[in-house]
Amino acid sequence: MAEETQLPAEKSERPSSSEQERQSNSTEWVPRTQLGRMVKEGKITSVDQIFELGLPIMEAEIVDTLLPGLEEDLLLIGQAKGKFGGGQRRIFRQTQKKMQEGNRIQFTTCAVVGNRNGYVGIGFGKSKETVPSRDKAKRNARLQIIRIRRGCGSWETDSREANSIPFAIEGRCGSVRIKLMPAPPGKGLCVERECAKILTLAGVKDVWSKTSGQTQTKVNLIMALVDALTKLSHVKIRPEDTGKLGIVDGRVPEEAVQ
Repeated sequence: MAEETQLPAEKSERPSSSEQERQSNSTEWVPRTQLGRMVKEGKITSVDQIFELGLPIMEAEIVDTLLPGLEEDLLLIGQAKGKFGGGQRRIFRQTQKKMQEGNRIQFTTCAVVGNRNGYVGIGFGKSKETVPSRDKAKRNARLQIIRIRRGCGSWETDSREANSIPFAIEGRCGSVRIKLMPAPPGKGLCVERECAKILTLAGVKDVWSKTSGQTQTKVNLIMALVDALTKLSHVKIRPEDTGKLGIVDGRVPEEAVQ
């Protein structure tokens, strides 16, 4: 009589209830700062309230909660090895440090996040590996979110749509100087490619620009642009000029878009 062989029971691919609960708890946000607890409790419902109070953002989840649907992008700040320095641009900038045990390699990444409506953040991340540096850059970009002042200060049009910037502004970092100037609707972003990515996620559609210095150093060029965008909000404006230039701080209301 042939012996009956018992096949081993197949494991269920569906996770158990305990595993599902463990996974949900691991992804649930537990605030560690007072600002984070206020956001989770619903006491703060807008990023503008944080800027008005002058509170520092220490948790990236705060920005994800108040600004859902943020778009991310990585800037090309590095360059691959090539003949005569003609390597292809890439998102990781690789540096080496001579140590007693050998070369210590480090990767730097620059990320930009924005909602295309007046809010943008730029952050850098460093690590011995590429993936952790990318994740750090995205997190730091959320922590460095800023509010952009937009308007239409171009003399070439009578439109008061917040498609550009209200006035010319200059930013600097190292030897790099970048000057942003208002442009009429439909002109586009006449600026360097990586800077155009930042302005696009910030909600600026038309702008003129002028640069000087070692602009091939992408990190300095990016920081000069951030300096210029930050200075936009520091300039004092008369109340009568707000309507003339169509100035909007941060998000454009839906009523104005319609």
